Amino acid sequence: MMRALWTAATGMLAQQLNVDTIANNLANVNTAGFKKSRADFQDLLYQMVREAGTPTTLGAEIPVGMQVGLGVRPVAIQKMFSMGMIQETENPLDFVIEGDGFFQILQPDGSIAYTRNGAFKRDSTGRMVTSDGYPLEPEVVLPVEATVVSVAEDGTVSVTLPGVVTPEEVGSITLAKFINPAGLENMGKNLYRATVASGDPVTGTPASEGFGAIGQGFLEMSNVKVVEEMVDMIIAQRAYEVNSRAIKTADDMLGEANNLKR
Repeated sequence: MMRALWTAATGMLAQQLNVDTIANNLANVNTAGFKKSRADFQDLLYQMVREAGTPTTLGAEIPVGMQVGLGVRPVAIQKMFSMGMIQETENPLDFVIEGDGFFQILQPDGSIAYTRNGAFKRDSTGRMVTSDGYPLEPEVVLPVEATVVSVAEDGTVSVTLPGVVTPEEVGSITLAKFINPAGLENMGKNLYRATVASGDPVTGTPASEGFGAIGQGFLEMSNVKVVEEMVDMIIAQRAYEVNSRAIKTADDMLGEANNLKR
């Protein structure tokens, strides 16, 4: 009877993590470049009561064994890197990657972080930076007097200066991609860090060599689908309830056994 209590408890803990994951997805439904997560589970060890194939006294074999499961455990929370909805912003410093790839962001410690959020700004020196002030890598500096900023699909950044008809190229955007993007580590602030699981970054020019093209004046929104998340939350809530009911049932059975009289 105690086995049922502990088994159902693992189910409640697992569904609690599931709801936590869904809640984070819903909280970031309007976060540009956000990628939803999915909690994965696996069953625990099994207690062998009778092994299949055990010979009997009559020379026959037991065709089906007896194994009792001991519950469930979370095994992974996986990022889903499907493309989010593309929204037009008409902001010349908003960019979307139409396909694979990440923008490279230089961190204060000199390391490189990666993001799908292309909402860039211009700092006091003209550099293209994130909302937290981290510059794009390689660095792109826009002249203060520039009147028009244009970015081609291949990441070439050009500006138009006063009195000059021909646009002047001032830099280019380089993208990075990974063999296993799900292995990237979340850093918060819409940033990811490379890990051993993700593999080393492969850099390249947008719109070539398997990299997505750059779209100016657009943003990739979150890939969270509210209806799907709400359905998943209902399923997780019901699973939590039935596991709590299993605990109550096991407790009632223990109570009945405890109250038996001769």
